[in-house]
Amino acid sequence: MATQRDVRQIALSLEGASEDPSSFRFYVGGRQFLWLWQERVDPKKPRVPNPDVIVARVADDIRKQMRLAMDPRLFFTEPQYVGYNAVLVRLPVATRAVLREVITESWEVVRAARSGRAR
Repeated sequence: MATQRDVRQIALSLEGASEDPSSFRFYVGGRQFLWLWQERVDPKKPRVPNPDVIVARVADDIRKQMRLAMDPRLFFTEPQYVGYNAVLVRLPVATRAVLREVITESWEVVRAARSGRAR
């Protein structure tokens, strides 16, 4: 079972990564690569952060579909993320090894886009 502490440790170990001091969001080169999912708990109220789910960017829709097919208990999406290259990751289901892979991939995707390199 992974935790926010694991996420923070892995994300901040990556070159150039930083954390937003006021929220659980991580950046590389000024661009966000990882954050807490804002869940719509009540349809008539604003979204609220879900501490057990992170959002991680992926390279493209093919990679997104691959992640979603790998393990539906671990990876999922929602209507807000249709057409957006990111997956939602349930921390209580994630192993540290998978979490490291997902976070590193997200960091690489954003870093490459920032520098103009294709991944």
